[in-house]
Amino acid sequence: MNKINDKFNKIKILIVGSGIIGKSNAFELSNYGFDITLVDQDEINNSSNAALGILMGTIYQKRNGRSWRLRQKSSELWPKWIKILQSYNPKLKIDKPLFLLTNDLDKFKRLTKFVNSYPHDELEIVEANSYNLNQINKTFDGNEFQGVISHRDGRINPKVLLDTLDIALESKNIKTINNKITKIEKNNKNWNLKLKTGEVLTSEIVILCNSLDSLQLINPEIHKIKLKPVLGQAVELHYEEKNTNFLTLPSPLNINGKNLITINKETIIIGSTDEYNFKPDELYINELFEFLQKQPKWLNKKNISRRWFGIRSRPEGEPSPILKTLEKGLILCSGFYKNGILLAPACSKWVLEEVKKHI
Repeated sequence: MNKINDKFNKIKILIVGSGIIGKSNAFELSNYGFDITLVDQDEINNSSNAALGILMGTIYQKRNGRSWRLRQKSSELWPKWIKILQSYNPKLKIDKPLFLLTNDLDKFKRLTKFVNSYPHDELEIVEANSYNLNQINKTFDGNEFQGVISHRDGRINPKVLLDTLDIALESKNIKTINNKITKIEKNNKNWNLKLKTGEVLTSEIVILCNSLDSLQLINPEIHKIKLKPVLGQAVELHYEEKNTNFLTLPSPLNINGKNLITINKETIIIGSTDEYNFKPDELYINELFEFLQKQPKWLNKKNISRRWFGIRSRPEGEPSPILKTLEKGLILCSGFYKNGILLAPACSKWVLEEVKKHI
């Protein structure tokens, strides 16, 4: 063990929440020899399982502020993370490039101006007569699109990422407890965390990555934390017709704000919507089918083969995500209502540096 790990190897860290953010934090911290435990009552149904995994870093048009800096950092880190994680699971990769298209002329003009402002960012303008759009326009039955290809952005399959992180954390002997934290109390220099079963865990540092549930463990009035639920829906469509082959489409593909991911020749995923609720509303499902002027035959609710949703948290009164030390040894890493997968590496680096300040 090197000297850095010698310094940290007896320090206990408890991470509440085992979605992509919680596991990414555990993965980053594990490289420094901390004694790490993940706690989650309902790992199978956390919001990460409903993520689509779209990475919009370079194509992000607001080029200032903390959000942009986090995207920049993560875009730089993801290729390095992929290389490391592929040693645990070679199936993990970033599917590139990302097509961002529209049939709104004003939006296309804004995209063109944006691309021309950053000529070295591997952003390619695609006009209506572009060869790259021939098959897309055909699949969408005559809709004519224009837009941008981002050669640095793409998609990571969330399930493959979660599976890979599981393999990596298991190899590093990271402990996982399937239980619910009901209470957190400071005890001298440590934190006591009471489980639903009555057992008490003691840890020097606690990292809350459990989205809306984090508000049940802290006093939001004291810490001025406000989170509201954001529900995203996605549908899988299955359509068998000899002239339609979804594999001819680029994946990932974003058209008029809707993400489309090809699964196979006859299956495609469309998502997501934003609903400020805990339960899915049928009204918002309609939005997944009404984003085009001309609707192709396959884009029909009768072709839904599967549908699902995930509840995320959106901060009120401050930017997303919330990266904040609440008290010495208590860190909040939450509020990823979008871009959780994209921002995971940068936020994990932030958590690491914050943890070092608490030691």
